[in-house]
Amino acid sequence: MKHKCKITVLKKELYEDLQQQYLDNPKSGKCEFFEEGQEWLVDGKDFFRMLNGEFCAEAWDCISRYVYAALQGGSIMKGWTNDEKIMITCCNDGTRPVIFKLERIDE
Repeated sequence: MKHKCKITVLKKELYEDLQQQYLDNPKSGKCEFFEEGQEWLVDGKDFFRMLNGEFCAEAWDCISRYVYAALQGGSIMKGWTNDEKIMITCCNDGTRPVIFKLERIDE
């Protein structure tokens, strides 16, 4: 059986109070790299190409281990989500995180 991983941008959050308090540009706003609803379907060949301008390097660093687990047919969140093939995760930008849904696709 082959596996793919679908990545979907669910939300772009913004914590203006934290930006005001801590950022050099306190009006940075929401992430400009992603848009809600964006999707990628990743297979084994695409896994190492995600940083080729299509994906934020910081966000990829946060989610790539889970994408890799899905591509290997592993459980992403067994016992945590109501479907072990799905994970809700986010990037590590504390003032404007992007929320992703990862889905293991079995073929």
